[in-house]
Amino acid sequence: MVGKGAEQFAMEQGLEMVDSSYFRDEKRYEQLMRILEVEKQRQGHSSILEMELEDPYFKDRKYGTVGAVAVDKNGNVAAATSTGGMANKRYGRVGDVPVIGAGTYADNATCAVSATGHGEYFIRNVVAHEIASLIRYGKKSLDEAAKEVVMDQLVKMNGSGGVIAVDVKGNISMPFNSTGMYRGYIKEKGQAKAFIYNDEEEGL
Repeated sequence: MVGKGAEQFAMEQGLEMVDSSYFRDEKRYEQLMRILEVEKQRQGHSSILEMELEDPYFKDRKYGTVGAVAVDKNGNVAAATSTGGMANKRYGRVGDVPVIGAGTYADNATCAVSATGHGEYFIRNVVAHEIASLIRYGKKSLDEAAKEVVMDQLVKMNGSGGVIAVDVKGNISMPFNSTGMYRGYIKEKGQAKAFIYNDEEEGL
């Protein structure tokens, strides 16, 4: 649910309602003003991300998505994703995160996937579900399926981002086609590792 429908549901459930000014953040407001100004000045740039902005929210072109995937000892998988949002987004825009099958998906027959990146491209490619489908119908491994979608299908559409995924056997795949992606894992016996760039990940 989005917009007025979501607000009505929240009120019906007795949740505390606050004025929109409650959510105002001065840094985010300043960021919006800079983006609006840059958009007025840009010439020949297809995307705001092609311009280097001295901004804490844009430095290194990182996204604010937080995602998690997990599998338990019985092979049950789960995925959860929280979006970092998009400054100066189109009114009424809903990104890929809440669209099941695009930015988030879990299926006990295949895998669990959580994604980050340019939401519109992840929606068009139904990225998370596509990975699961390549496993189920294409008989591909988790890593093969994830890399085909992220490194081939998305790239062909100029979509930037990546996924974290785990299958029902505990195999992990975390491909990305951007400069870096914060990611990590904890295995069955507690082994924990974290990565940012293209560090060695063989044997996951």
